[in-house]
Formats: sequence, C-alpha cells, structure tokens
Amino acid sequence: MGRGCATALALVLFFLAITAGEDDRVSDLLRRQAGSKDGIIELDDTGIRHLAASANRPYALLVFFDAHHLRERSGLKLDELRGEFSLLARSYIKNNAGGSGESKIFFCALEFQRAQASFAMFGVNALPHGRFLAPGSGPLNASESMMELNDMVRSAEGMAAYVESKIRHKVGAIDRPPLVSRNQLLLVAAAAIVAAPYVLKKLLIEGKDTPFHNSKLWCVGALLVYFFSVAGGMHNIIRKMPLFMPDRNDPSKIVAFYQGSGMQLGAEGFAVGFLYTVVGLVVAFITHVLVRIKNKTTHRAILLVGMGVCFLAVRWVVALDHWKTGYEIHGYLPRGWL
Repeated sequence: MGRGCATALALVLFFLAITAGEDDRVSDLLRRQAGSKDGIIELDDTGIRHLAASANRPYALLVFFDAHHLRERSGLKLDELRGEFSLLARSYIKNNAGGSGESKIFFCALEFQRAQASFAMFGVNALPHGRFLAPGSGPLNASESMMELNDMVRSAEGMAAYVESKIRHKVGAIDRPPLVSRNQLLLVAAAAIVAAPYVLKKLLIEGKDTPFHNSKLWCVGALLVYFFSVAGGMHNIIRKMPLFMPDRNDPSKIVAFYQGSGMQLGAEGFAVGFLYTVVGLVVAFITHVLVRIKNKTTHRAILLVGMGVCFLAVRWVVALDHWKTGYEIHGYLPRGWL
C-alpha cells in the first residue's frame, strides 16, 4: 500500500514538473514576444531546441528562416517576406491579446549565421523557407510541416489563411498600415483646397478646348475606373498579388485561376472585371442607344441578343465562384407564385 502511494505521488510530481516546465517556456516566449519590435521572436540553435523540442509542448511555432547576407538578392524578396511575416505576427498578437489564442502560436525567426545547425537539422537548403511546428510534435526533424512561401502565401493574408488551417483558430484582421500616412493626406488635401479655385477657373471657365471638355475622354475614363474597381485593382496593389503563378506540379505551366477562397490572382479579377464591364456596356447600350431605334423587329432582336450576352456573362461569373469557393447559388420562386 505504501509503495503504491509513493508511486502515485512520484507520478503526480513528475507531471507537475512537466507542466511547470511548459509554463516556464510559455512565459519565456511571451516575454520575448513582448520585447520584440515586430512581434517576431529571434532564436538561435540553443533557443529553438529549448523552446521547440518538447513532446508536451502546448503551443505551435511558425518559423521563418532568414539570411542577412542574402537580403541583397532581389529575386528572393526576403525583406518583403519578412515584413509580411512581421505584419502577420503583430496582427495576431493584437487580435488575440488576453484571449485563449494568446499562447496558441508564436512567430519565430532563425538567422543562418546564428542557427546553422538548425538549418541543417530541418534540411533547409534554399530560401525563402518556413516551417510550422505543431503543438507536442516532439523532437525536431526535417519532416516538420513546411510552409511553401510561393506566390500563394507571400502576403500576410495568405500566411494567415495557412495558420488558421493549422491551428484551427482565427488570426483576425490584418492590421496593414495605409499607403499614405495621415500627415501626407492632410498635406495633399490642403494643397488641393488652395489650388482648387485657380485650377477650376483656368480649366472650366477660361478654357474651351481642354480635355476636360471632351465627353469621349470622360466616357473612356469612366469605363477604365469601372473596370479597375470591379476587377479588384486595389486588391492586387495593396496585397501585391501576381497576375498568375507557376503550377506546383509542373513549373513549366502557369496557373491563372486559383481554386480556393483564401486567395485571388490578378488574372481572375481581370477576367471577372471584363465580364462585369461587358454587362455594364450592354445595359448602357440598351438604355441609351437601343431606345432610339424605331424598327420594332430590330429593337427586339438586339434586346434578345443583349439579354443573352448578359445571361452568359453572369453565368460564367457564378460558375467561377462555385468552382473557386464550392458554394452554389440557387434560384427560388416567391411562395406567392406557387
């Protein structure tokens, strides 16, 4: 009886010691994270072994492999990727501070000069490179889940979708800084207010044959603005999305349409924008030009052709949305019609 109690007590103390050790690691990571300027914890060979090599680790690690001596190679875009990784880390920390996800995942970086043994252990022989270390994954090895830093996840939003699929927890909104600062915006607004009376007087009152008086130019400009907006032009600029990317299975081929709701390539937006523009032009033609045609037969024929073009365009957009997201759109008749 005494021997059984002693064994049970030893097991309890053993598990308490393990739990205390893991709590110490979490506290250490939170302390390092709080002291980091960009939310990324800088580790070396000793640090990654201490914080990651544990069979009972309750937290996940997302590791970004970096090399300062390769930052000058523009093709690798390590500075850009590091910035997006930092944006992801800061957004996650801000959105999950004090919540259940605060210590669910930590964002770390290994620099080649300080962690050459870790590069070799994970089998990293090319950059950019990222690794996801799941909770409780035990001893570190090259089989840990690799995050492919290709065009699909080069943005903070793409990395966030990857993280959410791994930890089953929301990263939250990416707190991306605006392209123009508040002071710059105020300066531009002040200059515009001061110059507005002079510009309006010269162009609209004193001018006669300026481009601002050309209705065709305004029409073309309106079409370009419409196409740019419905094609997701600002989305491509802000998130730096490529028009297309190489096929994973066959690098000699390109992929212009990515299946999945987590990302949209530039070519997809332009294709949908073109279809929207076609519908808009058809509607504009029907409401402004077709109404002037006197012949009813011609009028009806053109109207039917226009309706067919619009139907096909909308059908292609719906089909693309279904292929991309998996959601289907169903039509329902009002109950009063049945």
